[in-house]
Amino acid sequence: MNQDWEIRKRSETCTATQHPFQEGEFFYTALYRDADNFRRDDVCEEAWAARPAEPAPFSFWKTKFEAPPPPPPEPLAKQDAEGILRKLIAENSDATKNARYILALMLERKRILKPMESSDPDIMVYERAGTGETFLIPNPRLSLAQVPAVQAEVTALLGLQLGEAA
Repeated sequence: MNQDWEIRKRSETCTATQHPFQEGEFFYTALYRDADNFRRDDVCEEAWAARPAEPAPFSFWKTKFEAPPPPPPEPLAKQDAEGILRKLIAENSDATKNARYILALMLERKRILKPMESSDPDIMVYERAGTGETFLIPNPRLSLAQVPAVQAEVTALLGLQLGEAA
């Protein structure tokens, strides 16, 4: 399955009502499959309760709105796990599917990416802490025999020596 997925930021307004979310307000994020793409809707609790039963979302979750922080100053180019993952997602090459999976797991462990429910076991859904961006990562179903080679690939991408922290 080779699809292009965009990383979409959380909306600051309700998709259904167009009203801006307030700091601390709870809302729902729903992902829908549209032909060959995914669509993200962020809706207030009132609109969520009034939504039609069909189409059913591919994945959904409830979260609290936090205003995005001001953008940090642009750092020097640095190859970190999140930057590399974003680059590999943009390239969307089958050759990097395993590395994307391992990088996503690393970022989950660091609590940068938060796993969300997915009705498709072949696609892992993550939300980026702080920004609410959605990451869709294909699950390559790695065997234990494949892990050392993928670990070496990710280590090379990060420019680390084995044993260093990412």
